Amino acid sequence: MESVRSNTQDRELFVTRKLDAPVELVWEAWTKPEHIVNWWGPNGFTNTIHMMDVRPGGEWNLVMHGPDGTDYKNKSIFREIIPFRKIVLEQLADQTLLSWHMLFESAEEFVQVVKTHKADEGLVQNVEKLVVYLAGIGMAIQIPPEISGN
Repeated sequence: MESVRSNTQDRELFVTRKLDAPVELVWEAWTKPEHIVNWWGPNGFTNTIHMMDVRPGGEWNLVMHGPDGTDYKNKSIFREIIPFRKIVLEQLADQTLLSWHMLFESAEEFVQVVKTHKADEGLVQNVEKLVVYLAGIGMAIQIPPEISGN
């Protein structure tokens, strides 16, 4: 079989990490504004979430407030949602493999976001903050039986 090289390599960020939390908890932390506001963004940032409509075609509008007082407006469209599986999530017992893939419109936008704003470092920090947040809320959140399958 012939290997096909991606034509998007010059504009992608990709991180994979095994999280010590069940997929239901990770999904809750990712899809509920009251949770994501606590861990989203690089260290030192806070967030104001104006809209988070987690469904195909739904919008996610937020402002990330930098530690220097700079506001970064963000707008995303959810293209594909498969509950408990995608925003690329894979369940592994009581752990979740998180694969976070960011594809930019152009190589120029990639350079601007990654080189200028250090989005690659921010992405790793996001995952670190999620790990800490999940550890803190794991015992506090009750996953409904219809979601957890119990």
